[in-house]
Amino acid sequence: MMIVLGVDAHKRNHTVVAADGLGVQVGVLTATATAEGHLRLLAWAGQFESRRWAVEDCRVLSRRLEADLLCAGERVVRVPPGLMADARRGGRTRGKSDPIDALAVARLALREPDLPQACLDGESRLLRLLVDHRESLVAERTRAQNRLRWRLHELEPGWDPPASSLSSPLTMRKLQDALAGYQGLVADLAREEVAHIAELTRRAVDLQRRIVGQVSGLTPSLLRLPGCGPLTAAKLVGETAGIGRFATPDKFAAWAGAAPIPVWSANSERFRLNRGGNRQVNAALHRIAITQLRCHPPAQAYLKKRLAAGSTKAEALRALKRHLADIVYHHLQADTATPGRQPQPAAA
Repeated sequence: MMIVLGVDAHKRNHTVVAADGLGVQVGVLTATATAEGHLRLLAWAGQFESRRWAVEDCRVLSRRLEADLLCAGERVVRVPPGLMADARRGGRTRGKSDPIDALAVARLALREPDLPQACLDGESRLLRLLVDHRESLVAERTRAQNRLRWRLHELEPGWDPPASSLSSPLTMRKLQDALAGYQGLVADLAREEVAHIAELTRRAVDLQRRIVGQVSGLTPSLLRLPGCGPLTAAKLVGETAGIGRFATPDKFAAWAGAAPIPVWSANSERFRLNRGGNRQVNAALHRIAITQLRCHPPAQAYLKKRLAAGSTKAEALRALKRHLADIVYHHLQADTATPGRQPQPAAA
């Protein structure tokens, strides 16, 4: 009989519950979230000849465990956290504990036969780390720029550099020269902010060059999509984490929050905006749509067609994003299927 090993992963330890084909618990073990603890889990699971692992998809907690299991040749599936809430509410066991949650993971894996298979992190993971780090630097630079504007206003009311100019090296050099004539603590703090902003800008530019170089070889097909620049392509690749996770374009669009939700009954057929899904990917699709509406004739023709059919402008834009989700899906598939362009797994 196939045994499913449900895992409830935490920062310091992992709890594993073994469930048979009927969802009955046949074993439980808690081990530390270390390499030694993972070896202990593997040794304990060896008593079940036919087995597969089910891990709740909290990648920040379970990534190392998944990598160790895959390197050991184990079969691992990921259970989406969105399914876990209903499973816990519908469970027959009252209360909440790590074994209860691990058993719920195992039962969900038994109930859902088409859960995504876990795989080692590849280049998309490294690309996402670069994109996230650059975004954190840009956010910190924005905070520093806001602080600098208040320093300048205190030194000289009305001293307000033009919008977006505080990222320009020329503007920062002019500010340094102008601040040299001021004395006092506020001026000292303003000079520190200028140096800090300049350093953050330099690091963000270096990261952007690195991202552009990496994404150019990773997704040549996606970069040919009008309106999709290197940073947007990097965001799509990093957040998607392998287009093979999605069996159809419809599943990808639903995950991205681009597929409308049906809310109709009887004779009133209606759909509403999907406010869920991956909002980072949804924002990337929105940027592509807005850019295409400005300079891409097929997108402009599509919008006019939807408006002529009676859709509002917002509804037409949502329909364009849904259409773009299918296009992005096929571009990502083409990049993955390119001979010699299979993503290499990162070191475990």
